[in-house]
Amino acid sequence: MGGARGGRAPSNCSMKTSKWPSAWEPLTPRGVAAFAGASLRRLLLVQLIVAILFAGLFVRFLIRAWVPVIRTAVDHLPAQGRLRDQQLFWPADSSVQLARNRFLGLAVDLNHSGFLVREAHLQLEFGRKNLRIMSAFGYQVINYPPEWDFPFNRTDLVPWWGTWNYAILTVFALATPVCLMLVWFAIATIYCLPVFFISIFEKRKLGVLQCWRVAAAALLPGTIFLTLGLLFYTHGWINFVHLVVIFALHLIIGWIYLYISPLFVPKKGVGSARKRKPSKAKVTVQG
Repeated sequence: MGGARGGRAPSNCSMKTSKWPSAWEPLTPRGVAAFAGASLRRLLLVQLIVAILFAGLFVRFLIRAWVPVIRTAVDHLPAQGRLRDQQLFWPADSSVQLARNRFLGLAVDLNHSGFLVREAHLQLEFGRKNLRIMSAFGYQVINYPPEWDFPFNRTDLVPWWGTWNYAILTVFALATPVCLMLVWFAIATIYCLPVFFISIFEKRKLGVLQCWRVAAAALLPGTIFLTLGLLFYTHGWINFVHLVVIFALHLIIGWIYLYISPLFVPKKGVGSARKRKPSKAKVTVQG
């Protein structure tokens, strides 16, 4: 009787030690690995929190950096003007900087003469036939599509912007978390394959769905790092080049967590080894 009781206690103890730790923080490899044993609801909740945090800072960046420039540029447009038939109809031939700050610049230069000072990190220059998007990494030319037909004047755009600017920001606030969640789902579906192979090679206790949850959680530390980078950029603590570097680093961080986190999952056979040890102790006591 006493020996049977002594044999059951270590078994219960081994069951407790084999339970997954609580998964809430995706900041450490051990925390990411814990999501392998978490429910899908828990993972989606943590993903949603990170996505909302990023979306909030992104909308705050738009309000602080881009919206004032757009508002000023619309106020400085002429009374007449239109973009249609793949051409900008502008009442004057001279180039004009409509508005700018260090983040964004909006200008009209029909012939792209290059006379305008380009001090903004991102400059949009409307020409007669195309749009030039310029940054520290060069420029991209986009020809006006044939279907574009909208006013390019103060008379029409001032009331339009006053009516729709808050609705546009609301769309960004709602769409950004949804887009992030969909992107994470697609990337995690691809990334779960290397996690699966690592689990096999390292003999870890991971099924296919657990590998997917680890891959999805491994994307969160990089996103949090990118969110901090966006915060620093918004307040002027870093420049646009630094932000691009941070964007590249957030991808690398995801790859690092993707490889390291499965190593914090218990190995196969650990629970059975713990169960065999009490039986040896039992034999020793009986002897």
